[in-house]
Amino acid sequence: MIIEASPATCHWGFFDAALTPVMTIESGQEVTINTVSGPPQVLPGAGYHVPPELLEIHASGVPAMPGHLLTGPVAVAGAMPGDVLQVDILDVQLRQDWGYNVIRPLVGTLPQDFPETHATTIPLDAARNEAVMPWGLRLPLAPFFGVMAVAPPPGWGRISTIEPRAHGGNLDNKELVAGTTLYLPVFNEGALFSCGDGHGAQGDGEVCVTAIETALQGRFRLTVRRDLDLTYPQAETAQHLLTMGMHADLDRCVEIALRRMISLVSERAGISREEAYMLCSLAGDLRITQTVNREKGVHMMMSKKLLEPTV
Repeated sequence: MIIEASPATCHWGFFDAALTPVMTIESGQEVTINTVSGPPQVLPGAGYHVPPELLEIHASGVPAMPGHLLTGPVAVAGAMPGDVLQVDILDVQLRQDWGYNVIRPLVGTLPQDFPETHATTIPLDAARNEAVMPWGLRLPLAPFFGVMAVAPPPGWGRISTIEPRAHGGNLDNKELVAGTTLYLPVFNEGALFSCGDGHGAQGDGEVCVTAIETALQGRFRLTVRRDLDLTYPQAETAQHLLTMGMHADLDRCVEIALRRMISLVSERAGISREEAYMLCSLAGDLRITQTVNREKGVHMMMSKKLLEPTV
């Protein structure tokens, strides 16, 4: 099953529990989702492939509010509030041969340092899996979706895609590449999963506000889980467990991610909270996810091998 990006399947700038699903799938089924990215101002010059659906979306009008162009939502049959949606990210592929990066005044990690807008078209070489930077550097690509989310609680109404929150959203976590799994708490019937904000490459921090922004295709397996008790996004790579913290204060982000990792390690390893806190200090890695989305982000990583039973 494939969901194409189009004016009928994309929502631009907002999340809303009242959005009608563009498709309904069964729990455990796979779905392929095509996404596009960017306003008219970032379109490249001649010679690049621009997905025609991006131009159709531009022609349909300005976004409802500033934010990201997302495809969805996808309803998962049987998902109910209190469940967890397991999002297995099976594959992520480029859909165009260019990306863009924009520096804007008054935003980013250094909002006062760059008073002029600076937009760059970045060629993408899919065959070599590289981006070609303006000064000649060939930067390895590691594509992922900056935004993956279920619909927010109905009481929140229509909210911006910019701030990451309990429903997921603009996580901008570069660990969430193909082969990883994201867990999202469900707040609405059907869960209502959307994705977008394709990134070709990004550093921890995403300090100038944008990564290599581009169009991506994602293949996902969406599974309803009732055996998990989660109220906040959590993830898993092949080697690591990953907890997250989102808040306007970076110190609070650290505390949220750390507390969640202490609980997770204690449960998985069958050790006390004191022992889990000690292990987090000795072997856990706190990383800054992003510092630019008004609600900043920190994630903590713990090797799954360290939580296996000892003999």
